[in-house]
Amino acid sequence: MSKSLGKDPFENTSTLKTPKAWLAFAEKQYVKHKLALGQVSDNAHDEALYLILFTLRIPLDSDPSVLSKKLKVSEIEALAVVFKKRILEHVPAGYLTKEAWLGDYRFYVDERVIIPRSYFLEIIPYIDLLTGLSHKPKQLVDVCTGSGCLAILLAHQFPQAKVDAIDLSDGALSVAKINVANHGLKNRVQLHKSDVFDSVPVKKYDLILSNPPYEPSAHVDQLPKEFHHEPRLALDGGVDGLDIIRKLLIQSVPRLTDTGSVLIEVGGLQDEINAEFKSLKPVWLSTADGSNCICVFKAENLKKIKTTSLNRKARTRKTS
Repeated sequence: MSKSLGKDPFENTSTLKTPKAWLAFAEKQYVKHKLALGQVSDNAHDEALYLILFTLRIPLDSDPSVLSKKLKVSEIEALAVVFKKRILEHVPAGYLTKEAWLGDYRFYVDERVIIPRSYFLEIIPYIDLLTGLSHKPKQLVDVCTGSGCLAILLAHQFPQAKVDAIDLSDGALSVAKINVANHGLKNRVQLHKSDVFDSVPVKKYDLILSNPPYEPSAHVDQLPKEFHHEPRLALDGGVDGLDIIRKLLIQSVPRLTDTGSVLIEVGGLQDEINAEFKSLKPVWLSTADGSNCICVFKAENLKKIKTTSLNRKARTRKTS
């Protein structure tokens, strides 16, 4: 226990007899211990409430009256275990519950994958229209699939399509396999172990989608403790954040149909993308919060790519 944080904050939690009391306690501790948010929710109230309801096995859509429920001793003890890990060890909420939600879809997660969070949730329902496809896509691929969540969302959105899901990490692919099975998509979503497309046979895709590692290495080093629980391989995009993006664009050229597109979520790298890939005419898609962090590269423009300079900058990743 850090001396600067004083005595054990859980010393008197046996007196917290209701979920409402635990919620108030947790919110104060989130602030005091400077917990980082964004992996499950963007505010302490919602994340703490989620952990309380999950731990007590109360449905998330319950009436607020459940917060006045009198807790059993065993329930108080269970909440203490969960919040000690979240508050004192900075373990992300998703790893405590072993789940993450994207819209109405639930996904299994653990420390082998980054906790799913993606603006593609907004884009996928309209992805064919936004990319100008004149037909429903039949062949799709999610590169750097992690938990498999985006590949699964694509499969749900386009029931007639086949979806490939690629990742370099054996652990991530094991988690993705669980999720593909849980969603009943084993016949439509195929998993591949590969560094981008290195080990995947060439085929033509209508859409290539990726939420790759794009954080510059130095930035990853400075991320809050919560993010250091996530696999670095899923975050670190190299010195400037563009290593995987360069490789993906190069390898996408022979894999796109004539009317196909590559869509990449790039966080805060808009300026870098616009500068390095200006000749490829990236188009930025609007998102509800104005971050507009998903770019589209059309097949016709990718043919102009200068692979020599990009190959020098791209790198081969290792899982260890």
